[in-house]
Amino acid sequence: MSLRAVGARLAFRTRTPTISWTRTYSAFTQKEVDPQLNGYPQLPSESRQSLPPHGWWDTQMRRNYGDTMHEREEQYSMWGPDTPHVAPATALNHFAIAVSGFVAFGFLCNFVLTPDRPAVPRQYPFNGLVRELGGIEENKANVETLEEDD
Repeated sequence: MSLRAVGARLAFRTRTPTISWTRTYSAFTQKEVDPQLNGYPQLPSESRQSLPPHGWWDTQMRRNYGDTMHEREEQYSMWGPDTPHVAPATALNHFAIAVSGFVAFGFLCNFVLTPDRPAVPRQYPFNGLVRELGGIEENKANVETLEEDD
C-alpha cells in the first residue's frame, strides 16, 4: 500500500470517544440505611422456616428470648407464607408433565378404549322419509344407498 492510501485511511477512520459512550450509574457500595427505621437493626431477610429447629428458647417460633424482631416479622415468622422447597421452573415442569399425563389418559379413554358401534345405522327409503316425517329437511333420516358390502 502506498503511503498516501495509508494516510487517507487513517484520516477517515472514526474514533469513538470513550467518555461519551461509557455510561455510569450511581450504585451504593454499602447497604442503604432506611431512614424510617431510626436506628433499628436491619436484620437479614430470611424466613424462620429455613432455620434449624433445635437450639432456640422458643422452638416453635425459632427465636431466643429478647431477640430483636424483624421489621417484617409477620412475613418471615413460622406463621408466614411457606417458603417453596422446589424452584418455580421445576414446579412448572412437574405440573406440565402431570397435565400432559392426564390429557394423554383422556385421549386413551376416548379413542382407544371406546368400542365401535355394534350395528350399522339404519337407512330409510324414499329420500330418508322426508315426506313421512313432515316434509322438512331437518327431519330427514339416513338416506338409503345402493352400495353393497363385499
